[in-house]
Amino acid sequence: VDRVTHPDAMRQPGVPKGVVTRHEWKSAVFPGTVREYFVYVPAQYRGDSPAAVMVFQDGHAFVRENGDFRVPVVFDNLIHRGEMPVTVAIMINPGVFGDKLTGRQGWRQPKGMKSNRSVEYDTPDDVYARFLETEILAEVGKRVALTQDPTMRAICGNSSGGICAFTVAWERPDLFRKVVSHIGSFTNIRGGYHYPALIRKAEKKPVRVFLQDGSGDLDNAHGNWWLANQQMAAALKYAGWDSKAVWGEGGHDGKHGGAIFPDTLRWLWRDWKDAK
Repeated sequence: VDRVTHPDAMRQPGVPKGVVTRHEWKSAVFPGTVREYFVYVPAQYRGDSPAAVMVFQDGHAFVRENGDFRVPVVFDNLIHRGEMPVTVAIMINPGVFGDKLTGRQGWRQPKGMKSNRSVEYDTPDDVYARFLETEILAEVGKRVALTQDPTMRAICGNSSGGICAFTVAWERPDLFRKVVSHIGSFTNIRGGYHYPALIRKAEKKPVRVFLQDGSGDLDNAHGNWWLANQQMAAALKYAGWDSKAVWGEGGHDGKHGGAIFPDTLRWLWRDWKDAK
């Protein structure tokens, strides 16, 4: 299926452009790893008040202006129209083992560099949240004033990056209270399949969750992604969370999630002005 490009994912006349910068980071929380990350700062950011922030796992999939998600373009358009707050995007790639990067990161890592992606993203614990809090948010916060209000902080990812986004908010709702998961890996890669059962029995958390998946998603030894995401949606609904699920017929890719991404952000940030 060809990707349908949303009008808000295309450059519009008269819309000011934010600035994207590339950085590299050696982690202490994940020892021995290095990674690249990208920071988008909207044109409307003035520095006189803290900006909202949205973190993306597998940052390479979100930063490109000709990719499925086109974060800089979509953010430019929605921020310009007041449909989301002035928001800094931090698009982070998973760690790879080594002293320095030997090339640019993508779905395939630089030659000879072993990825730490599954450990970071699929493990249902608080370590990645700690990495964000103590390393990435702290570092970006030296250059840009970022809000400390968790309702003005969002986190997003695809596949293992999707379950990672949920895990961060599940473990640390004091840090993030908005989640977007595309084709999320709520399966038994490293134990994340427990979430629907946990959600049903735990006290409701003040977290807003958006899920997207397609009936053609993966079915393998780790589990069935389509069924796992439906279980997540049912559990969130049962437990009374602020949640929404959008279903399609696509596979394990970013086409559907990218096609609806501007509308997803509108839903996610729909009441942002009330929080000011």
